[in-house]
Amino acid sequence: MRATLIYGAGDVRVEDVPDPHVQQPTDAVVRVVVSCVCGSDLWPYASRPATEDADRIGHEFLGVVEETGSQVSGLEPGDLVVAPFVWSDNTCDFCSEGLQTSCRNGGFWGADGVDGGQGEAVRVPQAQGTLVKLPVGEDSALLPSLLTLSDVFPTGHHCAVRAGVGERTTVTVIGDGAVGLSAVLAARRLGAERIVLMGRHADRTDLGRAFGATDVVTERGEEGVEKVRELTGGDGTHTVLECVGLEQAVNTAFGVVRDGGTVSRVGAPQYEQVSMGFPQFFKNITLTGGVAPARAYIEELLPDILEGRVEPGRVFDRTVGLDEVPDGYRAMADRQALKVLIRP
Repeated sequence: MRATLIYGAGDVRVEDVPDPHVQQPTDAVVRVVVSCVCGSDLWPYASRPATEDADRIGHEFLGVVEETGSQVSGLEPGDLVVAPFVWSDNTCDFCSEGLQTSCRNGGFWGADGVDGGQGEAVRVPQAQGTLVKLPVGEDSALLPSLLTLSDVFPTGHHCAVRAGVGERTTVTVIGDGAVGLSAVLAARRLGAERIVLMGRHADRTDLGRAFGATDVVTERGEEGVEKVRELTGGDGTHTVLECVGLEQAVNTAFGVVRDGGTVSRVGAPQYEQVSMGFPQFFKNITLTGGVAPARAYIEELLPDILEGRVEPGRVFDRTVGLDEVPDGYRAMADRQALKVLIRP
């Protein structure tokens, strides 16, 4: 089959690799119908040291079950399924607590001999716990939105949940990438009273308004902080959703959060140090967030997509075939595309 491999920074290729097959009785083989490029894929694309041996890449995909191992129940060949961005048994103690990202028997796509999602097919370990069956056909117009259940929509939702967003909550979302826009959508879905989106790209912030943002702040740094404070009568917002920014983003978050409020941080961390000194301590500010256990949220979010109440697939603004994946990476890295959909 054909699959995407990364050899080094800026060096993504689509090559022939061995066809996947069932290796363990808990495996399934899934033919990929749609996958995508994640913003977190851009970090190795920007910095991975060049090597002769490549790594598989891609962790978001939706497809059709082709084969199942002897211990897999509830899934049959022909089922359309979505896979979260980590695989898990969905039965261990951590999974039972809604932390499938900490599964004792789980792992990551594209690592330790497991296929990446940006290819024609994937061997899925712990298939029964990982895959979620979808009640639509592979020609459904809902596929882009259903694909977001792999990662980006649950990540935005996790950010909002960890922050405690609910009815009558005011929210600032920092970042107009796919995660930030998903966080806007999630905050609106959870009943937020006011949603301020901080972003500078008009096409993205326009989509943010369509997703539920009530205000857009284009200024950054102290100017941005002052603008949010002005919009909120000087207090700031109850919650701040920091969506895959650099260190300046969390500093801005502390600047716009209301006393007693919560800053929630998600996405692949781009900074190791967080300055929480006396000012934040004195204001009783909480910092939370973390990696999103997407598998824990799929059943909750799925009905709203199926019934048309939300359309998170609108974050995809470019579609490529498998052989065009390197072009998709370049487009996202050059900010010519928000999020790239792949149709093998």
